[in-house]
Amino acid sequence: MPNRVPMPPAEPLLNTPEFTVSELSQSLKRTVEDTYGHVRVRGEISGFRGAHSSGHCYFALKDESAKIEAVIWKGVHGRMRFKPQEGLEVIATGKLTTYPGSSKYQIVIEALEPAGIGALMALMEERKKKLAAEGLFDEARKQLLPWLPDVIGVVTSPTGAVIRDILHRLEDRFPRHVLVWPVKVQGEGSAEQVAAAIRGFNALPEGGKIPRPDVLIVARGGGSLEDLWSFNEEIVVRAAAESMIPLISAVGHETDITLIDFVADKRAPTPTAAAEMAVPVRSELFVEVADLARRTRAYWQRAHESRRSELRAAARALPAASDLLAIPRQRLDSAGSALPRGLKANTHAHFRRFTTASSKLTLRVLHGQIAQSNHRLTVCGERLGLSARALLHRRRDRFAGLEVRLRASKLSNAQAQRNAIARQRERTHRLAERANRALLTLLQRLDARVANSGKLLSALSYRGVLARGFALVRDEAGHPLHSADSVGPNARLEIEFADGRVAATADADRPEPRATTQPKPAASREAKPAPKRVAKPVDQGTLF
Repeated sequence: MPNRVPMPPAEPLLNTPEFTVSELSQSLKRTVEDTYGHVRVRGEISGFRGAHSSGHCYFALKDESAKIEAVIWKGVHGRMRFKPQEGLEVIATGKLTTYPGSSKYQIVIEALEPAGIGALMALMEERKKKLAAEGLFDEARKQLLPWLPDVIGVVTSPTGAVIRDILHRLEDRFPRHVLVWPVKVQGEGSAEQVAAAIRGFNALPEGGKIPRPDVLIVARGGGSLEDLWSFNEEIVVRAAAESMIPLISAVGHETDITLIDFVADKRAPTPTAAAEMAVPVRSELFVEVADLARRTRAYWQRAHESRRSELRAAARALPAASDLLAIPRQRLDSAGSALPRGLKANTHAHFRRFTTASSKLTLRVLHGQIAQSNHRLTVCGERLGLSARALLHRRRDRFAGLEVRLRASKLSNAQAQRNAIARQRERTHRLAERANRALLTLLQRLDARVANSGKLLSALSYRGVLARGFALVRDEAGHPLHSADSVGPNARLEIEFADGRVAATADADRPEPRATTQPKPAASREAKPAPKRVAKPVDQGTLF
């Protein structure tokens, strides 16, 4: 076989558009977002470790064969009624996008809901264990219901049959003043409304314009687990646990169980049963009160007769009044006869004491006491002067010591400030030198960048092609011509060379070119150089 000469490798096409990494990432991002937009994805939550320190949540949604990264922004997570949890199967609604930092696509979740009854039951059990661990379901913290409340607060829908059943049952048993706080009992925002109603009833002041209820009834008719899910929300359970008013839970039928039933002070199987728990039967109360009144009257009569018999027996055993007062009368007479002698003896005793005291008050004794007092006063004055002078000397010595310490402190502080100023001046000089070096480096980089851009402009300019011996033909309007068919007979042309432009006229019959070269006309030799044309940026197009 003849030896084949290896062909040189083909040079890459110079007009192929080039993308930067950022441009390619942005193009992919726009394509993914425009193609898919909002999507609903079902999968299992994986890698969820709670909210990030920034408040955002990062995790993944997966199934048996694929996984997609997911993110929930802080504001959306705060408004979500259903929070993400590890291992829970959910249906996520959001927008598909890309993250250029790691070349991956992800879903930005805007809404989250559990996928099926099994997920709801698992979430309910997990939430029940969490709240039970906090002690919200303990029997010790539950309150007793009032026996006969004056005002009953009802939290339910104002248009359903539940409120009519409660009012009808209360009317039959014992009519009471009922306050209804209308709320949504299912759907978006219903849990927040129920919690706000419970807290609103508790916030009513005692003796205010609106009476504060003595007992609360949170009621709703039967339904599926999804319909009753608002009463499994943590915000409702915590509001019921914080209620200072005794609360009766009457959600659903007897077989329906919600988390508010565990934290309520009493659970009723139906709303009608809740009304029966709240008030007693009035007719039964009438019978009981009448029986108690009869028994009280009989007891009082028996006690009255017993006290009367005891009083009669005590009266027969008491002695006569004259016998009781005989001895006190005799004692009074004896004391009356001894009173004059006692008064005279008391007067003589006081006179003797007065005489003894007056004999001691002579003029010489008074002069001696005054002289003694003057001497004590003089001694105290001298001691006071000595103490004042000693205190003044001590204060003067103390102030002198403080002055010396203050002067030394001022000198040391001034020296420290001068040292700090010197250090800051040196630091400023170092920073200025670093700034000058950085500025010079930046200017050198910019100069190199401008030089490279000039070289690239020269390499891409069409004048390089003209310098290799080619020419550019334009029509009379200055538009470039690409074929001979576009040139008509006697058309005015302009031919541009590397060193200038030449005007020409096309022949009608297009004769053969002559062998001799004619000299250039003077007009062409004196033609001014064409102005430089700015190269247009190359349009790189798109890959999609």
